[in-house]
Amino acid sequence: MEYVALGKSNLLVSRTAFGAMRLEKVKDRDTALGMIKTAYDAGVNFFDTSTATPESERILGEGIASFRENVIIGTKSQAYSSEMISEDIDKSLRNLNVDYIDLYQIEKSTFLPDADGDDGVVEKLLNLKKAGVIRHFGVTTESIEVALSVLTSDVGWETVQFPFNILSSGETESLPHEYAESNVGFIAMRPLCGGLIDNVPLAIGYLRQFENIVPVWGVQNPEELNQILYFTQNPPEVDEKFLEECRIKRQFYN
Repeated sequence: MEYVALGKSNLLVSRTAFGAMRLEKVKDRDTALGMIKTAYDAGVNFFDTSTATPESERILGEGIASFRENVIIGTKSQAYSSEMISEDIDKSLRNLNVDYIDLYQIEKSTFLPDADGDDGVVEKLLNLKKAGVIRHFGVTTESIEVALSVLTSDVGWETVQFPFNILSSGETESLPHEYAESNVGFIAMRPLCGGLIDNVPLAIGYLRQFENIVPVWGVQNPEELNQILYFTQNPPEVDEKFLEECRIKRQFYN
C-alpha cells in the first residue's frame, strides 16, 4: 500500500480510503466487520464516514476498536451552526466509541463559512481542534465554486472532499493540481461516479495519475472490496491503449 500526506494536515493516509457510509447496507454485521479488517490488513489506514449514517459509524467504531490508534478516521456533518456541530460531534464520538476524530469535515453545497461568521462554525472548529476533540478539519462539497473558494479562504481548511473520477473534465480536472500547489488535501469521492463506471482498474489507473488524490471507495460487499484492493496493489499500466479507453469512456458519457 502506498501512502500520501493529506495536504497541510500532514496526515499520512493510504492512497486507497475505505468509504464506510454504506456499511449499514452490508448483508450482515459480521461481514461488514470482516471487510474493515480485510482493508486494514491490506494497509488501508483511512476510513471515512458521516454523522448522517449513524449505524455505519457504529459498525466502523466496532471494527477499528482493536487498532484505533493505527488508523485515521474521517467523519462529516451538515451542521450550519456551532450548536449543531456540538450535537453532531457528540453523536459521532459516541457512535464511533472514540475520544477524538482525526478529520472532521463540514458538508457545504453553496458557500464556505467565514472565519468570523455569525454562525460560529469556524470558531467552533478551531476550538474543537485546540481541545484535541478533532485533529484536523476540512470541507465536503459537490460545488465547484465552493471547492475553488477553499483555495482562497483565510480559514485554513486542510482538506476538501469532492466528486472526482474518470468522467471529470474541464475546470474540475484541474482541481488536483491547484490543491497540490496550495498544499490542501484532495479526497476524491464517487471514484466510480455512483456506479456509472464499472471498470475498476480503469478508474484506479486514471486516479493514480494524480499523486495527491486519495479516492474514497464506498464498498458494499467483500467482492467489490477485494477487487479494489487487488488493483490498488496491481494497477494497470497507463499507456496509449489505457488512455484511449479513458477517452472512449469519457466521450460516451460527456
